[in-house]
Amino acid sequence: MHLNLATIPSKEIMPGLHGKLVHTEKMSIVFWEVENGASVQEHSHMNEQVMHVMEGKFEFTLEGYTKVYHPGDIVIIAPHKKHSGKALTPCKLMDVFSPVREAYK
Repeated sequence: MHLNLATIPSKEIMPGLHGKLVHTEKMSIVFWEVENGASVQEHSHMNEQVMHVMEGKFEFTLEGYTKVYHPGDIVIIAPHKKHSGKALTPCKLMDVFSPVREAYK
């Protein structure tokens, strides 16, 4: 399979969070464009998640610990861990979920 990011339609998954989604048999990848000030409320899920900050400043809280992440930073989120986040600037993020993030299909 071959895809080009420019041809994948963007979906507003949450207010201010626009994602281009790619699903394989065992994982989901989301390329996010996040508006300044957009936030993700605290939640958890059964998926393991890896978040990569590609552009901007993103404030992220994992199990009560808050830190501001910058381009190049990677955060690994174990299944069922509570987390939330807020864009302090416009951001580009990439999330990888395993197994597939069914809620995003």
